[in-house]
Formats: sequence, C-alpha cells, structure tokens
Amino acid sequence: MTQTLLISIFGPDQTGLISAITGTLFDLDVNFGDTNFAVLGAGAEFTSVCDSPLSPELLEQHLKNIPELQVATVKVIPFQLSSLHGPTAKITHQILLRGADHPGLLAQLTEVLTSFEANIVRLNAERIPAPGGETQYLIHLAVYLPELRADSCLATIQNTASSLQMHCHWTVYH
Repeated sequence: MTQTLLISIFGPDQTGLISAITGTLFDLDVNFGDTNFAVLGAGAEFTSVCDSPLSPELLEQHLKNIPELQVATVKVIPFQLSSLHGPTAKITHQILLRGADHPGLLAQLTEVLTSFEANIVRLNAERIPAPGGETQYLIHLAVYLPELRADSCLATIQNTASSLQMHCHWTVYH
C-alpha cells in the first residue's frame, strides 16, 4: 500500500544532487507528483509530493544515507492535502520582469495579481549582475489569470513594471 508524502530537502548545492535524490527514490519505488528544485544562494532546495510504499521515517532514513545529503536537512512527512491541482493551479500565463531592484517590488506585483483574482503557481526571483557592476532583479511568474480579467491584469502589471523601470514580457498558454 502506498501513501502520499511530502519530501523536503535543503542543503549545499552541488553537481549531481538531483540525480542522487531521484535515483535513490526510483530504486525505492517512489512515484513522483509535483516536484520542485531551486538553487537558493549557495544552497539548494528539493521538494516533492510523491507516493511511496515506505513509511515517512524509513524513506527519510534512506535519503539521509545519500552521500550528497550528509549535511542537508531532510524531512519526510505525510501529505495531508489533495495531490491533485485545483482549477486555479493551471498555468495560463508566464510573466517575466527584469530591471532595477526596488524595495517592495514583489509585494507590489503580488498585490496587483491578488486584486485581479490571479493565483501564483510558481515564482522565481533573483538578483543578477548587470553590465557596469549594477545589480538587476529578474522575476519569473507562472500564474493562473481568470480569462475575463487577464488583459486588465497584464496591462496593470505592464504599467507597474514601467513605472519601476523594468522590462515586462508575458506568454499566454491555452
């Protein structure tokens, strides 16, 4: 019998990390659902909702035995929510913003999205070096926008980005 579990791993980033984790989980007959990986500074975060024939404790112990995870924080717990997405988790638009870093930038953008009943499905934001030694901010959003409000929301995001001297581009998915 399988159970749905949440795996959370945080540790130093290194080449081969994802391969070590996913290879071990494959060998243990774990079936992946939603899975994310991100480099955060010099660290890395791996998160997955998966179905496993093993208990959370036993699966966690197997993961802690992976050499690449010797100094990582590893947690495996039962996943109590539905492992299936609701309708507002369908990505309808990808939005990319790039430009000067401003305090409160993410707060402003997420408030705009909230006001149009949008749902952020994925968000990645990072500071990146720019020519001349300056730092720029890159924001990548994968969002659900209600069809009837999408155009107004995107226009508001474009206006917000322009007022902050940022470039804005989006892609629509149907």
